Amino acid sequence: MLIKPIEQSFQVNYAYSLHFTKGIFDLKNSLLKDIICNKETKRAVKLLFVIDQGLLDVWPQLIKQIETYGHAYDKDLTITECIICPGGEAAKNASKNVDKILEGINRNAICRHSFVITVGGGALIDMAGYAAAIAHRGVRLIRIPTTVLSQNDAAVGVKNGINAFKKKNFIGTFAVPHAIINDLAFLETLEQRDWIAGISEAIKVALIKDANFYNEIKSNAEKLKNRDEEAMLYTIYRCAEMHMEHIAKGGDPFESGSSRPLDFGHWAAHKLEDISNYSLRHGEAVAKGIALDLTYAYLLSYITREVWTEIISVMQQIGFDLSLPISSKKEIQNLLEGIEEFREHLGGELTITLIDRIGNKVDVHEIDLTLMEKAVNTLNEKVKIKVV
Repeated sequence: MLIKPIEQSFQVNYAYSLHFTKGIFDLKNSLLKDIICNKETKRAVKLLFVIDQGLLDVWPQLIKQIETYGHAYDKDLTITECIICPGGEAAKNASKNVDKILEGINRNAICRHSFVITVGGGALIDMAGYAAAIAHRGVRLIRIPTTVLSQNDAAVGVKNGINAFKKKNFIGTFAVPHAIINDLAFLETLEQRDWIAGISEAIKVALIKDANFYNEIKSNAEKLKNRDEEAMLYTIYRCAEMHMEHIAKGGDPFESGSSRPLDFGHWAAHKLEDISNYSLRHGEAVAKGIALDLTYAYLLSYITREVWTEIISVMQQIGFDLSLPISSKKEIQNLLEGIEEFREHLGGELTITLIDRIGNKVDVHEIDLTLMEKAVNTLNEKVKIKVV
């Protein structure tokens, strides 16, 4: 008897939304309640909050605001608990934080009709999203990002994860959030380095996809450095929009292929974070990684010296320190090991994104390590003269 294989295929439609507001927990602001509840909601929906400790340090009234909001809408919402976890990359460097959230999900009987709501920076959102994705094979997640980088990049994607084996995002999932809410009020208390750091992701996506957006960033360089709210809102909005468009229309939302254009500059960034023991913010490392790959593209004659110099100058005007914290041969070799680690993490053929002009990406599948070493030294020589 010939037994034929049984084959089947199906499609799943995903939809999620990004909202902008100011004062998400103000009692007159019903946005959060409206996102959670609909006409089919028969009973109050359980909410479990996961909050960034760093955010609480500058917003000590936040938990009280959340509890007051819950009381105001208690017919629709039941706030079970606020779990506090460390922010920054430390949130992702140990599984204990994931376990803490899973215990909270279990303790409060959070089910797949409940919500985990994460409030904090990108690292916390990555980690808490992973916990939500593996509990009950996935509970609903709402992200409330509170940094520039998380509002324009980290929170608007479909990836969650934690670090392991000294490798960034070694453990993780693809899971689509129910919604993201960008509350611009949270940006007001950011340290200057955090205000600037997230702009690197906007520069990244502009350089590979949209020359007009890059020119807007260039025109707004001083405004962005000086914390102009309107310039930042535009930068966050357009960057987030382009990221979400890529996920929805790029043909590979769960990254099964080899090309990762949104990881422009990231092979070096991930390694630099590790080398610095995560004292570098992700956005700061991305800026350095972009600058390095631009320098490599210049040495390959993909871009002209004028284009390379201009982009480096714009990034410095915004306030980025683009120097690489390495100098010895051994340190450079350690950095270059990040290329193979990047390939291993993504799988498949090595694919590094460069640009051949502003607004247009080109993928390369081989890296000349000698030339990349030269790029490290060339960049460090270049940025010794800081553009004011």
